[in-house]
Amino acid sequence: MSPPILEARALEKSFPLVRGWLRRTYASVRAVDQVSFAVEAQRTVAIVGESGSGKTTVGRIAMGFLAPDRGSILIHGQARAPGAPQDRKLQMVFQDPAASLNPRHSVEEIVGAPLGRSDEEGRGEVLALLTQVGLAEEHRHRLPHELSGGQRQRVAIARALSVKPELLVLDEAVSALDVSVRAQILNLLLELKDRAGLAYLFISHDLAVVRHLADTVLVMYLGAIVERGPARAVLTRPAHPYTQALLDAEPSLEARAGRLRVLGETPSAVDLPTGCRFHPRCPDRQERCVKEDPEVRELGDGRAVRCHFPR
Repeated sequence: MSPPILEARALEKSFPLVRGWLRRTYASVRAVDQVSFAVEAQRTVAIVGESGSGKTTVGRIAMGFLAPDRGSILIHGQARAPGAPQDRKLQMVFQDPAASLNPRHSVEEIVGAPLGRSDEEGRGEVLALLTQVGLAEEHRHRLPHELSGGQRQRVAIARALSVKPELLVLDEAVSALDVSVRAQILNLLLELKDRAGLAYLFISHDLAVVRHLADTVLVMYLGAIVERGPARAVLTRPAHPYTQALLDAEPSLEARAGRLRVLGETPSAVDLPTGCRFHPRCPDRQERCVKEDPEVRELGDGRAVRCHFPR
C-alpha cells in the first residue's frame, strides 16, 4: 500500500505568553497536544471542535506555516525537514476569500500567478481552471471586490488547483458564506474530489457541513483529539460526552429529550485541568476523571476515544 498523502505524528505546539517591555515569557498555551492522523488519497478528514480547540493550528502545521515543537509531518511517507519550503502537493483555502485575494489584481492575475506564465497558453490554463470551478470567461478581468463571496471562494479554489495539488487544507472555507452559496461550494468540492482525485483536510465547527463532506472525523478539545473514527459512526453513535454535546448543540426546531449540555466555560489552555481535560464541564464525570488522564481506547469499529467512561 502506498503511504498517505499527509501523515501527522504526535504533533505538539505551544505558544509563549509575554508581558512587559522586556517581553518576558510568563506562561505558555498548549495549543496542540499529541495529535496524530493520516489523510489518504481521495479521502476527507474533518477536524471539528470549539474555537480554541487547536484545529486551525493543526492545519497550519500541516501546511508548513508553523513548525511543531515536537512530532513530525510526513508527505508521502517522507518527513518534512524543519524550515523546508511548503510542499506544492498541499494547498490551503482560507476562511475569508476577500482577505486572501490581492484586491489590486484581476482574477486572471490571481489564478495565473502560480503558473508563472502570462502567454496565450497560460491564459488558456487560467480559463480552464475558472471553468472547472464554475466561473465564466467574463470573470477573468474582474477585481475581487466585483465578485460575490461565493465567486471569490471559487477563485481561491481555482488558484489552489493551479499547481495540481493532491490535498487541500480547507480552514472554515465555507463558514463565511450564505447557506445557499455554502451548498454550492460544498457540491463543487465533492465534484473536484472525484474529478481531480483530491483529498481534503477540512477544518470546521459546523457538524452539518462535516456530515455532508467527511469520511473521517477528528474531534478536538483543548488541543487534544478526544474522539476519532468514520464520520457516520462518530456523528451517529458518539462515544465521548464532548462529541455528544457538540451534536446536541446543533440548532434544531425539534424538541429533543435528553440533550447533553456541557457545564461552564472552556478552561484556560494555560493551566489545563488535572486528569481528563474535559472533566470540569462533563456531566458524566466521576472521581477517576479528576485524577487520571484517560488513555486512548480503541472501540473495535474504527473509532477511538480518550475517555474513562465512553458512552
